[in-house]
Amino acid sequence: MIAQIAKWYFRSIGWTIKGSIPPEIKKCVVVAAPHTTNYDYPIALSVFYTLNLPVRFLGKKQLFRFPLGILMRATGGIPVDRSKNNNLVEYMVSLFAQNDQLYLLIPPEGTRKAVKEWKTGFYRVAETADVPIILGYLDYAKKEAGFGKVFYPTGNIEADMKEIKAFYKNVTPKYPDKYRAVE
Repeated sequence: MIAQIAKWYFRSIGWTIKGSIPPEIKKCVVVAAPHTTNYDYPIALSVFYTLNLPVRFLGKKQLFRFPLGILMRATGGIPVDRSKNNNLVEYMVSLFAQNDQLYLLIPPEGTRKAVKEWKTGFYRVAETADVPIILGYLDYAKKEAGFGKVFYPTGNIEADMKEIKAFYKNVTPKYPDKYRAVE
């Protein structure tokens, strides 16, 4: 039922999908950038349902309270208590070890507000779990959701982050004032 609603929603808002996750990739971290609005959630989720890809994603624990929590969990949400050090990277790596197929959607900003620097947890998860990073995006100017290149961490986080961030230079978020252009 949720899948049908998500597919209908995506068609009704007039967005298109560019690219896909290659079918041979069964486990990966999907970067969700830029992230400036709660609208990102239903649009991104609709993309995964349209492509029949089971997705898991992180969300602040407050979103998992009743009644919204039922929907968040049913659609793959993982609650995160941002006030504590939760060994979240270790937990996400364990999810990859426990699953034959896992597409883990992570916004590197960690919030919808403008940030000076991206968090590197998504990179550390991919590197430790030995899975690729897929560069996912929502471009509100083009009404386009998509997947860029498949990126394999090299271990040189500075150089890799520079290359990953460069991909997003021409992607328009819903609220550009909440997104700092990345170098």
